[in-house]
Amino acid sequence: MSSPSAHTYKEAGVDIHEAASLVDDIGVLVRRTQQKRKLANPFGLFAAAYDLSGYKHPMILTGCDGVGTKIELLLKHDQLEAAGKDLVAMNVNDVLTTGADPIMFLDYVGIPKIQKTQITRIIAGMTEYLEACNCILAGGETAEMPGMVPEGMVELSGFAIGACEKEDMLDPSTIAAGDVLIGWPSAGFHANGFSLVRRIIEKENIQFSEDEMRTLLLPTLLYHEQTAALKAAGIRPKAMAHITGGGLPENLGRMFLKRGLGANLRIPFWQNDVVQKVLRHADQKDAIDTFNMGLGWVAIVSSADADKALTCGKNAKIIGEMDTSAQVSVEIV
Repeated sequence: MSSPSAHTYKEAGVDIHEAASLVDDIGVLVRRTQQKRKLANPFGLFAAAYDLSGYKHPMILTGCDGVGTKIELLLKHDQLEAAGKDLVAMNVNDVLTTGADPIMFLDYVGIPKIQKTQITRIIAGMTEYLEACNCILAGGETAEMPGMVPEGMVELSGFAIGACEKEDMLDPSTIAAGDVLIGWPSAGFHANGFSLVRRIIEKENIQFSEDEMRTLLLPTLLYHEQTAALKAAGIRPKAMAHITGGGLPENLGRMFLKRGLGANLRIPFWQNDVVQKVLRHADQKDAIDTFNMGLGWVAIVSSADADKALTCGKNAKIIGEMDTSAQVSVEIV
């Protein structure tokens, strides 16, 4: 029997019944991601299971990432679905770089107080992308943390799990001088470098229309169609890179610089008026080392496969060739 002064969890700011109700509400969204792949476990377990018996020698690939400080602008401008898409793409793309198929995704949402509509819209964005790449939303955590997560803020983290046959996993050690780098366009800054974007907007008092802001905040593209097209064309890339924080030099260099290889990249001028409103105020070298500069995905292929690779996805471009310079230089042309 409770004393007259007994305190409740709800009084502390956490409503466990509202949280349980949210799980039921998003059930339809979750089921959308289980059309072509299914979980193996019965309902009610505390972890999700996936049957890998369809693989002969399965390799498991994992990734973990978030949306970064872009979340502030996404929330401010009511781009909640875009936040969910960013979260999925930032993780799934990393798994795709290995040659694996994304099979399961989990999310973490930290909030000061449950707002069903807000969370449902974020998850709706997640499921749209997950459904597109046949990846299951296998579970997650919605943590109601009053006093820890600031009012008006949402913390987002994602976890992607992929699988592939051992022999199909890409091996960057096979990269050699003469191999060709193929780049595919980004939609914008994606979900990296927004601390610099936000600083420039504030310090330079840059004004955007509503349409321009939506363009600035376009979600990170998924590159599953490009990777699938490469496989369908019989092309085995030497390596693939998701161009995130660190830009082209860091995300490409990590795969070959330590082995004495390098590349001189010739990047087309980024024809994006909204992005350029920000970039004109950034140090160019710092921008190159921070942003994707209009290219969100790069595959390194043998020169014999280059022409065929250019047909795998829209607006693919040759951006350079591997050499023995042991550096990555970037020239805007």
